[in-house]
Amino acid sequence: MINYDLLLIVHVICGGISLLLGLGVMIQRKGGRLHRRVGTTYYYTMLLAAFSALPMSYIRNNYFLFTLAVLTLYMVITGRRYIRKRKNQKPTPFDWLMTFIIVLAGLSFMSFGIYKFSQNSLFGIVYVSFGFAALFFAWQDIRNFLNKSPIGNYWLTTHLQRMIGSYIASVTAFLVVNNNIIPGIVAWLLPSVILVPLIVKWTWRYRMNKMYRNPDPDVQYRKFSNT
Repeated sequence: MINYDLLLIVHVICGGISLLLGLGVMIQRKGGRLHRRVGTTYYYTMLLAAFSALPMSYIRNNYFLFTLAVLTLYMVITGRRYIRKRKNQKPTPFDWLMTFIIVLAGLSFMSFGIYKFSQNSLFGIVYVSFGFAALFFAWQDIRNFLNKSPIGNYWLTTHLQRMIGSYIASVTAFLVVNNNIIPGIVAWLLPSVILVPLIVKWTWRYRMNKMYRNPDPDVQYRKFSNT
């Protein structure tokens, strides 16, 4: 039998560490040695926090925890794969599998949101929003895999978007669990409202029009590291 208390300890410790590291990654110079080292530690602690949340959500029948765990796992895994695979953008079966899973997850989240609306619950907005985000990620993946993205260095912008997105999910979970002041639906959406503008800002800052694509992604990465 799965020990819930042990899972909770792993989840809290790794989640707390990833919250601190994620903030550090965002304020550091992007692409530098320290950024990469802290980012790698963030990746593994976030993975442990999200993986431990899956059985916890099953034991306590907590769909909220399950939703955030799935989104977080998808974003940190695919976000890291984009930056590491910049030399070879040909998608693997694993990449397609991740996209297929997030499509199913997005449809599930949206369906549950509609169900919550039918129960006169405003939290339906939250689940529909997360479902829409999941389906957007899937559409983005498919476009990238088929080389249809208008962004020449989409591997870089997608990496930024996914890693910040995973941090949003982590902060959201922390607020919802520990918040005793602001309304619940506000706690659900506040991290997105605050941090999504950063995603937009950095995407526009680092994106490269496809017509100016540099044939050597490592050259782009070095330029990114020096900004």
